[in-house]
Amino acid sequence: MGRSRRGPVTTRERRRAHALGLSAETWAAWYLRLTGWRILKHRYKTKAGEIDLIAKRRKTVAFVEVKARRTRAAALEAVTPASRKRISRAARIFVAEHPKAGFYTLRFDVVVIRPWALPERIVNAFEAWE
Repeated sequence: MGRSRRGPVTTRERRRAHALGLSAETWAAWYLRLTGWRILKHRYKTKAGEIDLIAKRRKTVAFVEVKARRTRAAALEAVTPASRKRISRAARIFVAEHPKAGFYTLRFDVVVIRPWALPERIVNAFEAWE
């Protein structure tokens, strides 16, 4: 069981974190749409893991990890090597299921959702192909 700085994580804290994550993903999806992206998948689940958003614009498909944090640095720190690996594996499954995606530029972006700020998209935030 995970632990916070104050002790064990309660069910209430988990529910609140889950709701915050869903809200952040919704904000990120709207932000991407308003900047010309088409959302292909929202919360794309595979046996390897989940990708928050898969978006397409022109000849680019972006696998997007959404992080709601107080700072940009904290959001980037939250994209751990383990989460990068999970996203990469899920992206491979997506490309295998959608062969036409292989003809597009594929990249991994992060959208940071911070309080009282516009969403920030970090293009090509990491290279994850193994």
